[in-house]
Amino acid sequence: MVWIIVLVVVLIIGFLIARSYNSLVAKRNRVDTSWSHVEVQLQRRYDLIPNLVETVKGYATHESGTFERVVTARAAGQSASGPAEQTQADNLLTGALRQLFAVAEDYPELRASENFASLQRDLSDTENKVAVSRQIYNDTVLTYNNAVQQLPSNIVASVTGFTTREFYDAPEAADTAPEVSF
Repeated sequence: MVWIIVLVVVLIIGFLIARSYNSLVAKRNRVDTSWSHVEVQLQRRYDLIPNLVETVKGYATHESGTFERVVTARAAGQSASGPAEQTQADNLLTGALRQLFAVAEDYPELRASENFASLQRDLSDTENKVAVSRQIYNDTVLTYNNAVQQLPSNIVASVTGFTTREFYDAPEAADTAPEVSF
């Protein structure tokens, strides 16, 4: 009889450990998926930038320093890995895009260009999607980190190597799309 009770207790504990482990795996995978969604939106932004730069170049050929800063910031963003590096790259890109749009303000014929207006709308829409994706990622990281740190799943997490993930803490300026309307 004692062996049956011990066996039942061991099975219950095993079930709880397996359930906790599976929950951690699911949450970790959700974090990875959420980050992939952020990367998709960021790539969409990076794909728009060359067209935007070329459009402005057609009107403001003597602003090569501004164009180089945008291209350099775009490359930094594309090569960034993880939320911390991405935040730094976003800072560079946001500043460079603001300079680019400041240059565009000096050219009324550029502002009137349908191609430029379309690119502005696309970039603004993409910036909003980046913000939403970033929020979803951070919410997912919060849920995962809570599971990694709270009892009883923190015991399973520490034994099986689950660690907390970093948030995508973009600066306040990155929470709003760059000014793209004139």
